[in-house]
Amino acid sequence: MNKKIVTRLLGYLRPYIGRFVIAMVLMIILSLMTGALAYLAGPLIKFVINPAETTLHIAGPFLFLAKIPKKELFYYLPVTLIVVALLKGLSFYGQAYFMGNIGQRVIMDMRNRLFEHIQYLPMDYFSRVNTGTLVSRIMNDVGLVQGAVTSAVAGSLRDSFSIIVLIGLALYLDWKLAVLTFLVYPIAGYAVVLVGRKLRKVSVQGQNAAASLNNKLFESISSMNIVKAFNREEHEISRFKRFTSNLYSALMRGIKVNALFVPSMEFLMVIGFVGAFWYGGMRIMNGTLTPEGFFSFFAAIGLLYQPVKNLSNINSVIQDGLAASTRVFDVMDEPSETLRQGAKTLGEIKHQISFNNIGFRYAEQEVLKNVTIRVKKGEILAIVGDSGAGKSTFVSLLTRFYDATSGSIRIDDTDIKDITLKSLRDAIGMVTQETILFDDTVYNNILYGKKDATLDEVVGAAKSAYAHNFIVNLPDGYNTNLGERGAKLSGGERQTIAIARAVLKNPSILILDEATSNLDARSENEVQKALDNLMKGKTTFLIAHRLYTAERADRIAVLVKGQLVEEGPHDVLMKNAGYYNKLYTLQHTLFAKETSAHDEKNP
Repeated sequence: MNKKIVTRLLGYLRPYIGRFVIAMVLMIILSLMTGALAYLAGPLIKFVINPAETTLHIAGPFLFLAKIPKKELFYYLPVTLIVVALLKGLSFYGQAYFMGNIGQRVIMDMRNRLFEHIQYLPMDYFSRVNTGTLVSRIMNDVGLVQGAVTSAVAGSLRDSFSIIVLIGLALYLDWKLAVLTFLVYPIAGYAVVLVGRKLRKVSVQGQNAAASLNNKLFESISSMNIVKAFNREEHEISRFKRFTSNLYSALMRGIKVNALFVPSMEFLMVIGFVGAFWYGGMRIMNGTLTPEGFFSFFAAIGLLYQPVKNLSNINSVIQDGLAASTRVFDVMDEPSETLRQGAKTLGEIKHQISFNNIGFRYAEQEVLKNVTIRVKKGEILAIVGDSGAGKSTFVSLLTRFYDATSGSIRIDDTDIKDITLKSLRDAIGMVTQETILFDDTVYNNILYGKKDATLDEVVGAAKSAYAHNFIVNLPDGYNTNLGERGAKLSGGERQTIAIARAVLKNPSILILDEATSNLDARSENEVQKALDNLMKGKTTFLIAHRLYTAERADRIAVLVKGQLVEEGPHDVLMKNAGYYNKLYTLQHTLFAKETSAHDEKNP
C-alpha cells in the first residue's frame, strides 16, 4: 500500500524533474562541502595548537595546503575555509529554493486536481460525505502532504547525501574507529521502522479527529441563526470542546511517541560516540592515530549527528504525509459522474420529455416506484405530494444528479444517459427554495448563468426578474458584494437574483422547487411575477408545496410514497375528489384558520 501511495506522490514530481535534478546536484555539493569542513577541522586545530609545524599531513583536493610554508599557510587555510563555507551556503540556498518551489507546485497541482475531481463527483457522494470533511481533505490533508513532499523528500535526500559523505570520510580517516562508532546504527534503524508504524497509526487517528473538528466548526458557524434562536450556545460550546479534546488526545499520542523516540536515538548515538572516543584516545597514545586525524574524524562524527537526527524526525512527517495522501487519494479514486461512450449533444427539444417506469432506490429505501408520465414541450407540470413523497428526487433524476435505478428518462427519443451531461444541464435551469448565492458581486452572481454574457444582457435579465430597481439602489449597484450566501439581501431580493441568473441562462427546461414558499406576501408577489416571465415558452417542472401555486400549471402530478396516483389539470383533479382534492381542501382549511386567527389578533 505504501509503495503505491509513494509512487502516486512521485508522479506529481515528474513535471518538475529538471528542477529536481538541479536541486540534487546542489545537495551533493552541499554534502561535499560539509565533509570538507570536517576534513579541514583536524589540520586547522593542529595548526593552532602547534604552529611550529611547517607542513600539514593532508590529502585529497586540499593537498596543496601540505606544500605551503607556515607563514603563507596562516593565510591560505582560513581563505580555504571561507571558500568552502561560501560554497556550502550557496548550495544550501539553491537546493532549498528549488525543492521549496517544487514542493509548493506539487501541492498546488494536487489541490487543484482534488478540487477539480470533487466538482465532477455525483451528488450521491455529497449526500454521504459532509462538507467539513471535504474541506479538511483539500486544506489540512493536502497541507500534510506538502510537509512530506518538501520536508521529507528534500530533507531526506539532503541529509542522506551528507550522511554518505561523512560516513565515507570517517571510513577514509580510520575505518576501525568508524566501524566501532557505527555499531549502534542498525539498532537505531530498527527503532525507526517500529516507531514509523506506530506514528502512521496515530497520524490517521489525528487526521480523522481533525476532519471531525473541521466539520463541526463548519456546521456550527453556518447554522448560527438556529443556535441563537434556540439559545444553544452552551450546547455548541460543549460539543466543540469534546471534538477539540478528541483531537488533543490523538495529537498527544503522536507527541508521546516522538518524545520517547528522539532521546532514545540520542542515547544510542552517545554510546557510539563515547566508545569511539575512548578507542581513539587509546590509538593516539599508542601512536597509531595522528591528532589531526582524530580531530577530523570526530568533526565528521559531530556533523553527522544533525542529519541523522533530522532523518529520525522526518520519519513522523513522512508518516503524516502518507496517511494524509491515503485520504486524499481515496477521494480522487471516487468514480466521477458516469457518461456513456458515444454520448451526443442535446439539441432542441421537439416533442416531449418522458419518464418511463422510473424507479429509484437510495440505500435500502425505495423512493420512487414505476412512475410513468410524459411532459409536452412548453408544458408546465406541477408535482405535489406530502413531504418525503419523492418530488425533489423526481426532478433530480432529470438533471442526473442521481440516476434512476430502473426505467428510463427520454427527451424525445433519446435516453438522457446517452446525452452529454454538459449539454443536458445547459438545457436546464433551476430556482430552488433554498437560494444559493456566492460571496461575490451582484453582477457576477447573475453572470453565473451565462459566463460570456454582456452587461446589457445581465441588466436585461435583472429587469425581467424585477431585480434591477433594488440593485441600482445598493451601495455599489451591480458591483455590490452580497456576502456569504447573499446575507446582505432580503429573502425576496435573493430569490430575484437567483431568477435573474436563470433568465440569463435562458434554458429550454425549467425546474422550480417552490421558489416562493419562504417569502412574505409582498415579496412573493414580486417573485411570482418574475417567475411568470421566466416560465414563458419553457417546459417547466414546478414542485409545489403550497398547492395554490399548482393551479397555474397545465397539469398536476400527485405523488404518494413514491408512486404516481393522479395526474391532470387542477379542475379535473378537484372533481375527481381523490388524493389531490383532500390535500388541497386540508391546506385551504388550515390557511383559512391561520388567516382568521391573524385577523382576530390584529383587528
